[in-house]
Amino acid sequence: MTVSRPCIAFDLDGTLVDTAPDLSAAMNAVLRHFGRREVDAAQVRDMVGHGARRTIEKGLALTGGATEAMVDEGQPIFLQHYADHICDLSRPWDDVESVLDELSEHAVLAICTNKPIKLAESLIAALGWQDRIAAILGADSLDVKKPHPRHLTETIRRAGGSLSRSAYVGDSGTDMKAARGAGVPSVLVSFGYLDAPIHELDADIVIDRFRDLPAALRRVAPAIW
Repeated sequence: MTVSRPCIAFDLDGTLVDTAPDLSAAMNAVLRHFGRREVDAAQVRDMVGHGARRTIEKGLALTGGATEAMVDEGQPIFLQHYADHICDLSRPWDDVESVLDELSEHAVLAICTNKPIKLAESLIAALGWQDRIAAILGADSLDVKKPHPRHLTETIRRAGGSLSRSAYVGDSGTDMKAARGAGVPSVLVSFGYLDAPIHELDADIVIDRFRDLPAALRRVAPAIW
């Protein structure tokens, strides 16, 4: 009989990894296609977190307006460019890898992301994290995605985790809603791709540095230990 373990699940973009430089390059490939001006990574950080289509919509809107047909045309350009350059400039935030190693001594680690699963797996492979992560579920892994709580609960289940001894770490309202719906303690990183004022996101605790995560989890999710 398999015994469930404590589990710490994470969002990916903005929470563990600053992917904005590579996402902005993909966005700029779309903008060049339409003869638009390019955008920088700082602007794209405010566009990501809800899937490629929403990012494209926001990028086109910022540079002159978007139609549904333009978004349809731009989406494969964005996705192909991003797939080809998945980790050219993307980097983990400071202290992420050492903290993940520390946490893995206490819990299985998992990723619940609204990134398409193939792209998420490619990024994890490029970072060399395959042995750190017990399960990865993307936007197209189930028939629901965040903020639906089943996306998170199924991620924890597939990682071999116990829902009653789990926590979720994210950077957006989508993440916090998924955690709240799943009944899982939540940690919000303030340095990620926030999609609303931080006080509106309903996290159990907020951290400003990734190295503060273990202490935060001990406060809001003591059952993990």
